[in-house]
Amino acid sequence: MQELLTVITYPIVWLICSYLLKIESGLAKLLISVTAAVLVYVLFGMWQSQKEKHKEN
Repeated sequence: MQELLTVITYPIVWLICSYLLKIESGLAKLLISVTAAVLVYVLFGMWQSQKEKHKEN
């Protein structure tokens, strides 16, 4: 699930940068999209960790 959300996040953010924010630089779109995808991956991992910690207690 975590990897799937990361894969879906990348093109969605790319499209948002292209059409809504009108960013023309490919490098800027790449950096923003990869950063968002990594952030989703890390946040989802942290959420799962917290969820497992609460189950143990």
